Amino acid sequence: MATNPDWKDLDQQVTVAPQIRPEDVPHIAAAGYRVVMCNRPDGEEPGQTDWAEIAEACRHNGITPRYVPQADRDPTEHAVASFDAIMRETQGKVFAYCRTGTRCEILWNAAKARQHAGAA
Repeated sequence: MATNPDWKDLDQQVTVAPQIRPEDVPHIAAAGYRVVMCNRPDGEEPGQTDWAEIAEACRHNGITPRYVPQADRDPTEHAVASFDAIMRETQGKVFAYCRTGTRCEILWNAAKARQHAGAA
């Protein structure tokens, strides 16, 4: 499970975290994650690492990169459905990040509620 104090395990499959950098990706891969999902829009604040850099590092380390940006804490149906689909389709662990990890957790909760409601 989580190997970094900034990472938070939500269940056995999904871990959330604050913004990562390309140099973090080898550690994420070594921890056994199969997918890195970004829930943070590019350009949200100065100095933020662009998604393209993270995605390239993911591919270089054998991790599937997925981009599901969520601009605020009010999840869109598209973002919830995408998060849900990624959880369902991934055979293994999913690492999701945003600025603090909070939006990822909100999306995870909404996706879990969607699953329990039987939405497809």
